[in-house]
Amino acid sequence: MRSTLILLFCILLLNISDGFSQNNDKEIHVKKTSIPVKIDGNLDDAAWEMADLATNFFQNAPFDTSFAKNQTEVKLTFDDKFLYVGMKAYQPKSAYTVSSLKRDFESGSSDVFSVTIDAFKDKLNGMQFSVSPLNVQREGLISLGTQSDYSWDNKWYSKVKNYDEYWTAEFAIPFTTLRYKVSENSNSWRINFGRFFMQTNESATWSPVPRNFKPNNLAFTGLLIWDDAPPKPGANISLIPYLSTNYSKDFPRNENLEALKPDGRTKLGAGMDAKIAITPSLNLDLTVNPDFSQVEVDAQQTNLSRFELFFPEKRQFFIENSDLFGTFGFPSSRPFFSRRIGLTRNKFTGLVEQVPILGGARLSGKLNENWRIGVMNMQTAKLNHSDNEFSPATNFSVGVVQRKVFSRSYIGAIVVNKENIFKNLPETSTEGIAKYNRMAGLEFNYYSPDNRLETETSYHQSFSPGAGKDASMINQYIGYHHPHLDVNLGMARLGKDYITEVGYTPRPGVYTVYRPVTIIFNPKNQNVAKKINSFGFGIDGSDVFDLEGKRLDTESPVFFYVSTPSEGQLTTGYYMAYTRLQSPFDITNASDNPDPNFSKNVVPLPVDIYKTRNYFVEITSPKRFNFFGNFLIYAGNNFRSEKINEGKVLGIESTFNYRIQPYGKVAMDVYYTDIKMQKPYNSVKYWLIGPKAEMSFSKSVFLSTYFQYNSQTNNTNINSRLQWRFKPVSDIFLVYTDNYFAEQIPRFGIQPWTPKNRALILKMTYWLNV
Repeated sequence: MRSTLILLFCILLLNISDGFSQNNDKEIHVKKTSIPVKIDGNLDDAAWEMADLATNFFQNAPFDTSFAKNQTEVKLTFDDKFLYVGMKAYQPKSAYTVSSLKRDFESGSSDVFSVTIDAFKDKLNGMQFSVSPLNVQREGLISLGTQSDYSWDNKWYSKVKNYDEYWTAEFAIPFTTLRYKVSENSNSWRINFGRFFMQTNESATWSPVPRNFKPNNLAFTGLLIWDDAPPKPGANISLIPYLSTNYSKDFPRNENLEALKPDGRTKLGAGMDAKIAITPSLNLDLTVNPDFSQVEVDAQQTNLSRFELFFPEKRQFFIENSDLFGTFGFPSSRPFFSRRIGLTRNKFTGLVEQVPILGGARLSGKLNENWRIGVMNMQTAKLNHSDNEFSPATNFSVGVVQRKVFSRSYIGAIVVNKENIFKNLPETSTEGIAKYNRMAGLEFNYYSPDNRLETETSYHQSFSPGAGKDASMINQYIGYHHPHLDVNLGMARLGKDYITEVGYTPRPGVYTVYRPVTIIFNPKNQNVAKKINSFGFGIDGSDVFDLEGKRLDTESPVFFYVSTPSEGQLTTGYYMAYTRLQSPFDITNASDNPDPNFSKNVVPLPVDIYKTRNYFVEITSPKRFNFFGNFLIYAGNNFRSEKINEGKVLGIESTFNYRIQPYGKVAMDVYYTDIKMQKPYNSVKYWLIGPKAEMSFSKSVFLSTYFQYNSQTNNTNINSRLQWRFKPVSDIFLVYTDNYFAEQIPRFGIQPWTPKNRALILKMTYWLNV
């Protein structure tokens, strides 16, 4: 174990240099105009005649060896208030693919033109502004060089004109929306322009990006040279108040599932968010009594593991700039996970509940080209679960600082503090709850200029009352991303006393080794390449050892894949798993079902060594067709040991979508798990079915409805959300949510569709620029 860590460290030291050269010599100049630019989609304003032209877009996909077949022309100019972008995209009007009229549409779902800006030239952090041929807008922040976050909302303007063989667009991006600094001498930014044409699956960029990287990768941007300095943006203060009213009704039951008196209540709510630009690149976000009732419910998952499942963050306040706070650590151990704030799971219903957040503040952004900071503080209120069950009021604090090194790497530090407030709580309700939990960590992340090599090195230490001395986490990751070879090697050691109550660390006291490797082939024969874009094989998975080096778990899927130029893909392989149970475990997690009879006679698997072997096939269809989806089936042996030789599993995971262009899509998630074990061990059949509809009746009115049936947790959920964007970034939401028992429990008189709780919410938000 130690020798492996030393080897990884030596490889890191050998590669910490900027010896990789990446020459992006494309340049475009931008000149100030005194001629007014009318944003109407027509490129006939006199200001465009003097603007530089960016053209000769190069393919990124399905190949990266030629110029784009569907070319694009782009021009830039500016005045004292706006940066203007003019674009002409060659594409037949009959070949448009537009998934929805809703803002911030999903990547890879629509034809799109994008402008990507890296104003500080660090090739790690940037902004992106995009439109579809029907002028549906999308804006986002880019972090870690390529990760897009479309939760970022801001005001900018665009118009599109459609013609038979091409479409044109004009952008007006306020300088108060952009994040940059003005130099006294010459000014330059990094920039790139991108196109995606779904019918041919052609992705193309002005400054070429290799096919094994996403087209938004900031490592491959060109240079934007300001012939005249951009203006210094003035004050940028936005207030976003909200008003809400909701009626909710709970149908509580005690621990024996006996019905209690229903509890219905009406609640009025008011609060406010504020966004204050301390500098053009450093922002202060404030929130008072925030309300996230309009956020879509979680997509439920079947849990067959021994550990906590990971659910993504969906609340906008926490998502924006989340890379600053949430990417420290390793996938198996994040020191900060924002869902720990303001959300908790009710142990009586199994449902996620909101914990009242009284208020909070977050300061984040760039100090200059080399320094980036993030500071956040949130205060939650006490939550009453039952007569003698409480979650105490809690204060959460996070501080982050990053220092750029080399051309696009950084050193970072993070401090996380959770402080529970026991005032006015009975002592019996605080048993087992620590007064505080703290964590401090250092990290070094290296990204080579050509983006082929990346490394992450980190050391974290946690602090809790009465904790032992082995409370640290250390990890080392090395990734090498070549067009024909993708290697990811990592190791993490988590001490047995390492506790991150504000993080996601489901398993302390282990070594974890990650080792995914893929070998990629790109056919050069043109006749073959027309049907097969790439194929390859590899091994995925990980190994887990205890701190004495004894193997606990191994996952080793071996796979072969073939992909088409239209992004269809077939993957097949063989899955191998090794599990050393250290305590008895029911692999079906039958206790997640509220019916006590469901798990009454379940016998858990005893402590032993188990092996799982099965075959799998996965098919992904191209998104250019209106009907598309993903289908995975796996089958084989399951949890077999020397004593238990009759264990089988059959699983299906599928998602089907139908696009109703351009109004939205309907989708269906279907998950089926059939586990058969020899007696007396548990055998089950679980279904998880989730139809969903997302419709846009115009560019300002949207409806989303989600239905979920989960037989493992005996829960049916309905969530429907109607949104009216009556002004830019200002909305009215009408949300209905309902939870029912999915299956009968005759012993307690519970029939399907017996209610658990329901709510109807009306909420209005308004964006006000001060």
